[in-house]
Amino acid sequence: MSHPVLLVIAHGSRDPRHAATVHALTERVRAQRPGLRVETGFLEFNAPSVPRVLERLAAEGADEIIALPLLLTRAFHAKTDIPSVLREARARLPRLHIRQADVLGPSPLLNATLGRRLQEAGVRPGDLPRTGLVLASAGSTDPEAIAVIAEIARELRHTGWCAVRPAFASAALPRTEDAVRALRAEGVDRVAVAPYVIAPGRLPDRIAAGAEAAGADVLADVLGPAPELARLLLDRYDEARVPVGASLSA
Repeated sequence: MSHPVLLVIAHGSRDPRHAATVHALTERVRAQRPGLRVETGFLEFNAPSVPRVLERLAAEGADEIIALPLLLTRAFHAKTDIPSVLREARARLPRLHIRQADVLGPSPLLNATLGRRLQEAGVRPGDLPRTGLVLASAGSTDPEAIAVIAEIARELRHTGWCAVRPAFASAALPRTEDAVRALRAEGVDRVAVAPYVIAPGRLPDRIAAGAEAAGADVLADVLGPAPELARLLLDRYDEARVPVGASLSA
């Protein structure tokens, strides 16, 4: 094959909306780069699993794979789960050359996707000076991941919002509803909640429930199969494919 196969690795979920969203995103990636082979594998709950996809690719004669974690931060899955799965695959399938790409965030393209979803939910540029934003992520026990979300919130504060607070659906505090109430207590007139998650599922539902319970004025959709997100997947693929300092031919 002239180009490495792009294997998008998603976590998986019992919620069927999760896999449907992941597949819609990978379809958009294919549309943005015709001719690139894009496969999807899941760590759990959904089929096909990552090992099964790699076995099939090896049987079909593939020799080079870029494994791209569909993750927004470098937490447990990126640091432990996925490397372990890939190590086992390399041992079983020695003719496959597998490289793990970087996680998706942080990135201006993710911020652009957030902006798209907020605009679709009814937020206009003129609303920002009187609107507080809750950046609601899935949450993690990894301090690095938590620090990344906090830093993104600080950066967003400089884009016109009157205030921005991070929130987490699990493993860390504050929860979405607490962040919304804190902004209200500070006198913020209008509060928008932006889920910093890729696909629907249990944790995004928890974010939505918290936003509703606290009376948020706007709830944006998950990032989903946005064109900016598809572009970011291709950027991470290209970064993993080409050594630092080398040029990339089309």
